[in-house]
Amino acid sequence: MKGCRPLTAEETDAVTAAFTGPNARRDRALFVLGFATGFRVSELLSLRLADVVEAGEIVDRVSVRRRHMKRRVEGRSVALNPKAKEALAAWLRELHDRGYMAGDDYVFQSRKGDNAPLTRVQAYRVLKAAYAAAGARGKTGTHSMRKTFAARVYDYVDGDLVKTQRALGHRNINSTVSYVSFADADVDAAVMAI
Repeated sequence: MKGCRPLTAEETDAVTAAFTGPNARRDRALFVLGFATGFRVSELLSLRLADVVEAGEIVDRVSVRRRHMKRRVEGRSVALNPKAKEALAAWLRELHDRGYMAGDDYVFQSRKGDNAPLTRVQAYRVLKAAYAAAGARGKTGTHSMRKTFAARVYDYVDGDLVKTQRALGHRNINSTVSYVSFADADVDAAVMAI
């Protein structure tokens, strides 16, 4: 978590468009779902088709089971916005065409075809390549998706830490405070304006 930074709206758009190659839809869906839900990369990689599809339709809320959550205290459910649904739908159509649509199949499968999920290391490599292609410089990584989510929620709720804490699923507000440390630039600007 430390060291990664959130992406700006322009960077997010550029990264979303930067995915190419045979797994572009999968990788784009991973990225969009990451910054639109705030799930950790390990939580995203644990998703199975039954978690995102119900009665042939993409669910309105994605839930990650407790056993896949950090510290395994409780699961978390997050609403899917239209961009996330669109990216997920494009990837799921491709999965369907490839013959993977059983409920226990992983959403973000590795290329090996053995119904194993991408590893965290491979997800990091995929994202770093997209960040570089999009021109996103600085300290970026898989956690940049979660920090981007945190930054957007924090801005949308006008700096309400409690609402941001709830959106991130933090038990301790101090964890949330560390996520919004990117607001230090605002503090610096205020000091310089005095």
